[in-house]
Amino acid sequence: MIEGLLIGLSTAFSVTNLLMVIGGCLIGTFIGMLPGLGPMSIIAIMIPVAITLGDPSAALILLAGVYYGAIFGGSTSSILLNAPGVAGTVASAFDGYPMARKGMAGKALTIAAISSFLGGTIGALLLMVFAPMLSTVALLFHSAEYFALMVVGLSAIAAFAGTGNVAKAILMTLLGLIMATVGEGALFNMPRFTMGLMDLQSGFSFITLAMAMFALPEAIFLVLHPKRTATEGDGSTGKITGLRISRDEARKIAPVIGRQSVQGFFIGVLPGAGATIASFLGYAVERNLATEEEQKEFGKGSIKGLAAPETANNAACTGSFVPLLTLGIPGSGTTAILLGALIALNVTPGPRLMVDSPEIFWAVITSMFIGNLVLLVLNLPLIPYIAKVLSIPRNYLIPFILFFTLMGSYIGQNNATELLILVGFGICATILRFADYPLAPLLIGFILGRMLEDNFSRSMQLYDGASFIIDRPMTLGLLMIAALLVIVPSYRARRAKARRQGVAEGD
Repeated sequence: MIEGLLIGLSTAFSVTNLLMVIGGCLIGTFIGMLPGLGPMSIIAIMIPVAITLGDPSAALILLAGVYYGAIFGGSTSSILLNAPGVAGTVASAFDGYPMARKGMAGKALTIAAISSFLGGTIGALLLMVFAPMLSTVALLFHSAEYFALMVVGLSAIAAFAGTGNVAKAILMTLLGLIMATVGEGALFNMPRFTMGLMDLQSGFSFITLAMAMFALPEAIFLVLHPKRTATEGDGSTGKITGLRISRDEARKIAPVIGRQSVQGFFIGVLPGAGATIASFLGYAVERNLATEEEQKEFGKGSIKGLAAPETANNAACTGSFVPLLTLGIPGSGTTAILLGALIALNVTPGPRLMVDSPEIFWAVITSMFIGNLVLLVLNLPLIPYIAKVLSIPRNYLIPFILFFTLMGSYIGQNNATELLILVGFGICATILRFADYPLAPLLIGFILGRMLEDNFSRSMQLYDGASFIIDRPMTLGLLMIAALLVIVPSYRARRAKARRQGVAEGD
């Protein structure tokens, strides 16, 4: 490992590769800030540029920089506009945007930048140490284990329910699962629930749905409640204060960053999981671990609720390189594009990559340390200026949100029908928001629904029934964890209620 790291350092610190790291991080950061574009689109565009470089190390370093730069920068639009830049930063809006509305936009961006930096850096360190070992662990996960992992994700919906809204959260999750069934099914390549529309053949777009659930209702709320933001102190006076994190706040988020760096990395290692699931699970775990008083702050501007998904998604991005480089298995759509770029560069990822081309493997890992430092240095000084977005007058801010929402939805699918779907779902989401229904569980159900169905169908076929639950210990273990995620929060809630009643009777 030390010998490989030295090779990687000598390769990554060449002038060309340093420029590739800086250029990739810059491009990724600014693309990530634009709602709806995300790393997949820009990486696909950048592949011809990378191939012309001729050097596989430089090409992969450039594309990797774009990837984690986009995840790093995607939190900006989530925090400031409630319009997630990429799918992996949807959970960042749950507490980041309320912080911005309270006049703490600068602090929220600072927490996001530091959490992203530490999550990516710790993830790169874990990648350097455990990559060969984890490649064998990833192979142990089959369809049955992935089905159980999706169930674990669904069991965490109580963390997004808020106080007293568990029934509503379950209902919204079921609605998300139903929406995930639109399009071609897992067992048969036949369209379902498409109403004869070819545009729904592949189902609903996640980006369109995310915009409809968060960005569009927010624009409508800004129109319907013209005085809401000013009364909540959103920075409309043009003054952005509170850029620094206090020592007490640093102590609070330090264990969160530590836990989610490890958890996010290991989720990223599993092919098919990725940054989005890592961020949702990270948020859910930290909410369940929080004290009763801290849980009340989640969804209203909790610093832990912001640090958790920001750390987890960046650590997961780093972890996704384990199956890509050591097994040649893409863990997500973005890493599938990276795999195509590697093949186009005549590089064969797999167990032999560390032996046959150590300069490529170790240069990519080393560049991640450099890239995360570059991202931190680039973003921290710009935070006061980025946060000024909230000082834009409402007359300009609302069209700005609507423009990027519509553009992101259209560019993502290059289909005008997406705009109609966006508006329809946006109106429905606004009505649900008025009725106090949590929208995050719907997105979780939608994200996990298709993967849940695919893996369950394959497991049923492979094991000729549901016997895989008993036959595979890892599957049973994951399902038991899912049960605990449901039982423990309910038990804590009942115990707290009993304690409050005891105090009231004592008085």
